[in-house]
Amino acid sequence: MKLGRYVDDLHRHLALAAEAGGEDAQLLAQRLIAPLESATRLVLLEALSAAAGEITVALAPGSVEVRLRGSEPEFVVDPGVSSAPANEPGDSAPLGPAPGDDGATTRTTLRLPDQVKARAEEAAARDGVSVNTWLVRAVTAALDGGRRPAPAARDSAGGQRLKGWVR
Repeated sequence: MKLGRYVDDLHRHLALAAEAGGEDAQLLAQRLIAPLESATRLVLLEALSAAAGEITVALAPGSVEVRLRGSEPEFVVDPGVSSAPANEPGDSAPLGPAPGDDGATTRTTLRLPDQVKARAEEAAARDGVSVNTWLVRAVTAALDGGRRPAPAARDSAGGQRLKGWVR
């Protein structure tokens, strides 16, 4: 996603607003544009990260992450389900939304012993997902009779290969 067009749009709005204030305001706006560019990008990245967090909660057990490539953000979507057929020995059945699931979420405080938390963090890192996503998957798997989704496949460059549809 290219942030440049949004930053440029903000610059135009600032210049337009400064016109109403006269020449001094216009000069001040011109001096503020450069220093505000990095702050604007940071605020946009924070908004995108917050949006990805909200989408992740709605996609559970899937997730959406915002990654920075150079100076531009990139979205990475993990649907959280295995695309492999579930009838092969050793395969996990894909976990989908529960029947009647309306996508609503609730924030829950979970107190874990330090040792359990460390193990959950290690498992999440191994699967390449956040601890929250890993915990949602674990709870969902436990409720669905112990089925556990396979982690997303990784390509040779370390990225994820995803197949199928994401809703």
